[in-house]
Amino acid sequence: MSETTDRIALIRERLAALEPLSLDILDDSHLHAGHEGSNNGAGHYRVIIVASCFAGLSPVARHRLVYHHLQDLIPYPIHALALDAQAPK
Repeated sequence: MSETTDRIALIRERLAALEPLSLDILDDSHLHAGHEGSNNGAGHYRVIIVASCFAGLSPVARHRLVYHHLQDLIPYPIHALALDAQAPK
């Protein structure tokens, strides 16, 4: 497995606790080559997650919940995280 695949699997494993109905994780690190935060090998990821646990929560509360499950991975191996966290419609 590549380092990218390992990191995505780790993010997926951590976010499984939120019981997502859908979860897409994209590695956008290549878009940030040369960025200061990338110099140590940390990555930039985009997470698109739909989970019932987000129902009734503000966008900020949804993001806090996701960050809670990933907090020990920041700033390494995750340097930046773009989130789209939604409740099912």
